[in-house]
Amino acid sequence: MVIGLGIIVFRLHECHSLKEKRRIVKAVIAQIRNNFNVSIAEVGSNDVHQRAEIGFALVGNDRAVINSKIDKIFNLADEIGLAEIVDTEMEIINLSVSEK
Repeated sequence: MVIGLGIIVFRLHECHSLKEKRRIVKAVIAQIRNNFNVSIAEVGSNDVHQRAEIGFALVGNDRAVINSKIDKIFNLADEIGLAEIVDTEMEIINLSVSEK
């Protein structure tokens, strides 16, 4: 089993309230969720108006496929254009599951 984890950090220019931030974050999350079968949520900087951190996870059985999907998620987040990506981070974990 292969687990892929990613974090995207956004800078939200011209965002002056948590309501505006919530609208942008929800739109980004919805776009990514609609295009990829991932678990995704805002995971940090919850009270900062001009910064958002979104984390996601996906599971599969092929490391190359998981890596490719994470790269595509990062690209989609950039293409959406609602916020500037200032940092991305990813980790791929291989777990061996023993059969009983």
